Amino acid sequence: MISKGYYFLKSFTMQEYELFIEREMREFYDSLPEDKRRRYVATEASKFGHGGTKYISELLGCDTKTIYNGQKELETERVKKN
Repeated sequence: MISKGYYFLKSFTMQEYELFIEREMREFYDSLPEDKRRRYVATEASKFGHGGTKYISELLGCDTKTIYNGQKELETERVKKN
């Protein structure tokens, strides 16, 4: 039987995407215009929580500032909708 502690630690472990998915993500990212790139990387980084910004930045070759700017844009859109 697996202890509750295992689940607690497991939930904070960041798992990277498989290689074929990373390759498809790069191709998709490269096909997007700049404004959509920012939103895409912000959304992907948010899926990972801690460490996500660095991972996505390195994976897609974008600056972490691009991700932060995308996050700000998405938050601004959410506020405008509410």
